[in-house]
Parts: sequence; structure tokens; C-alpha cells
Amino acid sequence: TDFGGGGRSGKADGQMSTTRRVRCVDLLKFNSVNLDALTETYDTSFYYRYFCGFPEYFKVEEHCSGRVMGYIMGKAEGEGELWHGHVTAVTIAPEFRRRGLAKKLMATLETTSTDVFDAYFVDLFVRVSNDLAIAMYRRLGYSTYRRVLGYYSGEEDAFDMRKALPRDTLRKSIVPLPHPVLPQDLEW
Repeated sequence: TDFGGGGRSGKADGQMSTTRRVRCVDLLKFNSVNLDALTETYDTSFYYRYFCGFPEYFKVEEHCSGRVMGYIMGKAEGEGELWHGHVTAVTIAPEFRRRGLAKKLMATLETTSTDVFDAYFVDLFVRVSNDLAIAMYRRLGYSTYRRVLGYYSGEEDAFDMRKALPRDTLRKSIVPLPHPVLPQDLEW
């Protein structure tokens, strides 16, 4: 599979999909993907910032019919040993879940973080109540680095989850903090 820019993969139901970079027109197709309460929906300018600023990290999974099945967006940020890839959002349309598409999109972001940006780790924030996502991230090798109190609009905490990449040979980036932090204490 070509995690860099596009690859086809067969599905159990015989249908095909392609992973590729986002195009402007794809932003108009995200509504059907963002249908559940746990998926953050952003305004158009937010998506455009990632489209223009981090195109290597902004990918869609496209059905052979042209329908957007899901997407991932992220960025590279930090300094020194805190240089990392960040998953801003990964979501799959409800009818396409449980087919390994989120795993595939996460792999593209991890590969970009390693091969293009030479990052030490990948991180993401997830609602502490989102048990399904937390379990998926753990299966993908992520661990909880810290809890961020009131991260989601002051109403719900988040777990900052991380996965060390090959550059972090000592895996220092994933040693958990012993205490929670506040959103204003985040480095990036």
C-alpha cells in the first residue's frame, strides 16, 4: 500500500477505495462524514488552513464511486525532541466504519511524520468518554501521555495520547506525566 499519496485497497464487500490528498472540492463533501456527536466539525477557514499549510497531512479515503468515506488532517509542530506529528482529526462516515479505514489513514499520517518530517512522535487528543476511539488508538500503539482538564470547551477532559516514532529511540516522548494539566499549559 502506498501511504504517501494514494493507494487502492480491497474491502471485504468487494469495493475499492483510494487514499489521496484532499482537493478543495472534497471540503464540500465532509458533511456526510461528520455525522456523529463525537466528530468535531470545523468552519471552512479551519479546513483551508490545513489544506494550504499541511497538504502532506490532509488525506481522504475515497470510495470508487467518488464518495468521501473519511478523512484525516494533521500537522507537524514543536521544537527539538518535542518535534512531532499531530492528528487534528480523523473520522470515518458511519456506514464505512469497522473496515480498517481509520487505521489506514493513521498509518499515512505516521508515515508522513517519519519520512517527510522526521518527527519524534505522533500525538492526538481524544475525549475521555470516547471509549471506542481510545481502544482503537491503543490497538494502534498509542498510550496515554497525560490528561488535559476541560480541553473540550471546558466541559470534558481529553487524553493526550502519543506513539513514539523511530527517531525517538529511547521512547522518552511517551513517558506518562504523573498529573493532569490545563489547556493553557499545553506546549503547542
